[in-house]
Amino acid sequence: MKKIIAAAALMLAVVPVAAQETYENAKIATEDLNGTARYVGMGGAMEALGADISTISTNPAGVGLIRKSSISASMSVVTQDGATSGVGGDKTNVSFDQIGFVWSNRMNRTSFLNLSVNYHKSRNFNQILSAADRLDNASFNKLTYAKGNNLLLYPQQDGQPLVLTDAQGNFAGYNHQPNYNSYPAFSCTQLDDMLATNYNYMEGQWTADNANSYQFDRAHKGYIGEYDFNLSGNVGNQVYLGLTVGVHDVHYKHYSEHTDFMHTADMTRDYRLTVADNREITGTGYDVKAGIIVRPIESSPFRVGVYVHTPTFYTLRTSNYTVLDDGSFAVGSNTITEAGPRSSYKFKMRTPWKFGASLGHTIGQQIALGLTYEYADYSTTDNRYITDEYYDDWNDSYYDQSESDKQMNMHTERTLKGVHTLKVGGEYKPIPSVALRIGYNYVSSMYDKDGFRDGSINSFGTYVASTTDFTNWEDTHRFTLGAGYTYQKFNVSLAYQYSHTNGKFYPFMSYTDANTADADNIATGVKVSNKRNQLLLTLGYTF
Repeated sequence: MKKIIAAAALMLAVVPVAAQETYENAKIATEDLNGTARYVGMGGAMEALGADISTISTNPAGVGLIRKSSISASMSVVTQDGATSGVGGDKTNVSFDQIGFVWSNRMNRTSFLNLSVNYHKSRNFNQILSAADRLDNASFNKLTYAKGNNLLLYPQQDGQPLVLTDAQGNFAGYNHQPNYNSYPAFSCTQLDDMLATNYNYMEGQWTADNANSYQFDRAHKGYIGEYDFNLSGNVGNQVYLGLTVGVHDVHYKHYSEHTDFMHTADMTRDYRLTVADNREITGTGYDVKAGIIVRPIESSPFRVGVYVHTPTFYTLRTSNYTVLDDGSFAVGSNTITEAGPRSSYKFKMRTPWKFGASLGHTIGQQIALGLTYEYADYSTTDNRYITDEYYDDWNDSYYDQSESDKQMNMHTERTLKGVHTLKVGGEYKPIPSVALRIGYNYVSSMYDKDGFRDGSINSFGTYVASTTDFTNWEDTHRFTLGAGYTYQKFNVSLAYQYSHTNGKFYPFMSYTDANTADADNIATGVKVSNKRNQLLLTLGYTF
């Protein structure tokens, strides 16, 4: 068998359009429970109770209940339980989580108009993920083999892939230009370019080696910072209104290594085949949130809140550098040379609409109770590719146009689903200056249990893929406790949050080849978990 390792012939930096894929975008579309220590300590169930700046990003009307100008800032220490990784990554990190200001202006005896600005970390990406399992004669490059074996990997000529040659006629790689009209069942990926190693020209067929087992390690880091600008107020003491415009700032990085412990088809040699991948996603987005809180009975403190969030309209750039190594030397990368520039492209994404309803009630000056329900249908996430970009030098403005990636959106619709979030919380003040808090969140899974990362989608989001793994995360449970102390105009609060999510990890999609039995490539799922602890401190001043 003649083994040829080919690097990608096309650099992504010159590709005009691209769209990201379902599992990568799902990481950006979701949010954590974060904000002030009071808000987190009550499980975030303050969308009807209000009077906390963190409601600026959930129910903007909640800020309308604030009666004095204030400033606050929050920091936390976040740790991950039971995390080990062969590629590093920090189990513990210090996080700057919130800073905000409310200017409260009395309009008349009962009405106020508040202007507010707040920053909070809506998503903390820091996570270590490791998984390992047996592979009974499967491997992550057998999908590439299946595509080649069915003449679907690259443009073909007489049953063989079109080969590029240099001026001297020497081998210079394959023709990697995707031709989607030629691929009814598969599409080529950047990883396929690197794994298309086993074409036997003597026998005119594709071959593949099997693996006994695999080891996967990845370390995420980064965050999404949300900057919210709010206008809120009230009509008498019964109706509270609010509007927030949010700007989202994305910073995501990961480094992963996937190693298959291989043996050759003739069983003469064992070796390791490793894909090491660096990926970074950066960009910005914006959304608008509107809410209302009503006290149905003027003589009762009981109140009802409803709110709606538009999609977040993201413009993002992703870049990656990937190396394939057979254990003895580096044999390829998704750029022309290892020292070359990163592959990089821009794409767009729109998250789903979000709707919420909440109840709140206080008993005297001692007890506050809150209940919130939210719903967002992540199957409607819109993956988009940019069709045109231009700069208007007359107005000094940049413009672009985009279209929905219909093929990837169909996959998203099959893979993701609606998420139900339930938040409950309470606060008790044994004395006016001391508050004790407790809360709980239930967040249903956004992944279909049978979902998978489909390497056969006829989409550019598939073509630029540099990894094959995916995790179907299950329900999330969050438990919170908190305490606060007020002295004159100063206040300090502490909150503890524990969140737990289980999931099932797969190193690659499984595939059964009806034409060639030995091409079957089945990977069973491995249970993984993400257990996170957060200790949050907020300092505030009211004036």
